[in-house]
Amino acid sequence: MSKIKIFSLGGLNEEGKNMYVVKVDSDIFIFDAGLKYASDKLLGVDYVIPNFDYVKENIKNIKGLFITHGHEKNMGAVCDIVKDIPTLKVYATKFTANILKKELEDSNVSFNNLVIIDPHKKISFGKTSIFPVRLTHSVPDNVGYALNTPDGTIFYTGNYVFDATMLGPYKADIGKLAYIGKQGVLCLMGESMYADKVGYTSPKNRIDKLIRDTINKTENRLIVTVFTAHVSRIEELFNEISKTTRRVVVMGHKLQGIINNILDNNYIKFDRQRIGDLSNINDKDVIILVSNEREKPFMNLNRIINGYDKYVKIKPTDTVFFMEPINDYNEKLAIKVVDDISKVGASVVTMSRKDNLLHHASSEDIMLMLDLMAPKYYMPVIGEYRHMVANAKCASHVGMKKENILLKQNGDVITIINGELKDTFEKVKVDDVLIDGNSSQDIGELVLKDRELLSDNGIVIICATLDKKTKEILAYPEILTRGFIYVKESADLIVEMKRISLEVIEENKSANYVDYNRIKLGIRERLSKYLYDETECKPMIITVIQEV
Repeated sequence: MSKIKIFSLGGLNEEGKNMYVVKVDSDIFIFDAGLKYASDKLLGVDYVIPNFDYVKENIKNIKGLFITHGHEKNMGAVCDIVKDIPTLKVYATKFTANILKKELEDSNVSFNNLVIIDPHKKISFGKTSIFPVRLTHSVPDNVGYALNTPDGTIFYTGNYVFDATMLGPYKADIGKLAYIGKQGVLCLMGESMYADKVGYTSPKNRIDKLIRDTINKTENRLIVTVFTAHVSRIEELFNEISKTTRRVVVMGHKLQGIINNILDNNYIKFDRQRIGDLSNINDKDVIILVSNEREKPFMNLNRIINGYDKYVKIKPTDTVFFMEPINDYNEKLAIKVVDDISKVGASVVTMSRKDNLLHHASSEDIMLMLDLMAPKYYMPVIGEYRHMVANAKCASHVGMKKENILLKQNGDVITIINGELKDTFEKVKVDDVLIDGNSSQDIGELVLKDRELLSDNGIVIICATLDKKTKEILAYPEILTRGFIYVKESADLIVEMKRISLEVIEENKSANYVDYNRIKLGIRERLSKYLYDETECKPMIITVIQEV
């Protein structure tokens, strides 16, 4: 019999940043470590990861970090975490591990604790064990994890869909899922992203007909934006291209590297002779692939539209095909891009969000998973709260008791002792870590507030120079502004700012001593009040007083 704790460091009531912890007595298992992309309000922030202080504080008891698949919402925080905790063991299937290795290499992180695992091969940890089960998603080698404990199995699905047409490294092993269910599942942790969508996701996740129709209707050059993370979509595209005489040109080193890796490992079968080079870019029937990365949507396409790409220029005869549905978070940007393409005179093909779904479990997929697993307790994970509520309703539809459906927020701890749920009301510290550039350090709320202030009201810098010995003013206050006012049209305002600054300096200096702190605070206080009265703006004010 065991004492089990289950909680999330990220991934509940949000899209991305998935990181789930299961503690069995003293042994700790972590499932996924993802990121989420920063909103427009997080100025200059590239992405957000979970606060992993819990991992650092309990590293001696952690058996491993188990990654389900190679999407950044599930593994995007790994580089930042292992840079700080190099002793952490990370388990992943071959395809996922190859992506991780490349990301670690690109981030200049030396890491030797990456363990490549095979689906359906048990990994033992004393009285507990992990059993990875292959599930269908848009990348190969996607797995869910069964954590076998003395009180029953805890199963984490990650992202999945039931689609009988996806074979080989995509094929879900439904027999294994049913077998695990027969052995007894204590708690199922199931994804919620599409829980509010009625029916099965399949066949709306397949777009081969749309690709085929687009290629057949396009006589001239076709530019296709692809997400490198969705390998199955690239496979569908290549399968349809194989039925034509068209050549493909892959733009960008990252996209080329991923496609080479996919072809080298036979995840996709495609005649490499059909892949052209830069000399084929202007061929009438060429298909150009451009990557569309989620952290900076349409960045590469925007560069082409604005004429900054060295090789590709959009022509009125071109057709641009967006091979992913436009989502809520990038809708404004996508509409602008479509509008800019239309201004050039090129045609645009987009996908319907209603009719073209990604590889996530809809309501019927969720109910099938619940039927196969027959869990005692069910914890909706991965998604915003409305998705989790819809997921809970799916569990109710298949007969689960309301008290056994566990809707939680990040940090809320579920405690199960000897197979029975206990209300302990325990919480674990959770937070967002904001990553900017290559730094793995949280930039913090104060930095964001400064950036917001600068973006809204600009900056004013006051400079003056004093004599080191006599304390006389050698260079009277000069005013520099950026993003605040147009200096040529604000001469009177600048003169008054200089006068106020000089007045504060004179008040806080004598022949023997200068109180620099009082000068800086005084200038900031008086100028802030004056500038707000005159302009109703509050710029950032920085005072630089030096002695020579």
